[in-house]
Amino acid sequence: MTGMDADILLFIQEYIRNPALDVFFKAITHLGDAGIFWIILTICLLPFKKTRKAGICSACALLGSLLVNNMILKVLVNRTRPYEMIEGLVCIIAPAVDASFPSGHTGASFASAVAMFWHLPRRWGILLLVIASLIAFSRLYVGVHYPTDVLGGLVTGIGLGLLVNFVGERISRRKGTATI
Repeated sequence: MTGMDADILLFIQEYIRNPALDVFFKAITHLGDAGIFWIILTICLLPFKKTRKAGICSACALLGSLLVNNMILKVLVNRTRPYEMIEGLVCIIAPAVDASFPSGHTGASFASAVAMFWHLPRRWGILLLVIASLIAFSRLYVGVHYPTDVLGGLVTGIGLGLLVNFVGERISRRKGTATI
């Protein structure tokens, strides 16, 4: 798998990277730094009754992603970053200090976006999934993750987003309410 991972990253570097996209994807990737975009969005949704469910689900999914991806999986797997392993790969942002697998940016982005998707108007939910997808691709574009790191973050993020909604619905039914 590492050979295919390397081939994909070198392909992106050779054939897709360019100065205009560098600026765009550097900005996109920084939206995911420490989950800041998702945390701010979550905080903005919490005060309003109409969007509170989306905010609560997002907050729970973000906490789950922090625990599963950053505190458990990164420590257990301890994968070296691709720019340290793949000859010729250039990282175009500041090097990361933690392990590579899974992508925390991708995990948090999809956990939050999927958690909110069911509680917001469809067009906003789709927009959030597009933003999460751009953040995920940006991690490959800037050279800080292997494709399998991003795939791992995608799987855990979607799983956590769905789990939060499932558990929230179960709790709501037990309390006799329609939703969270």
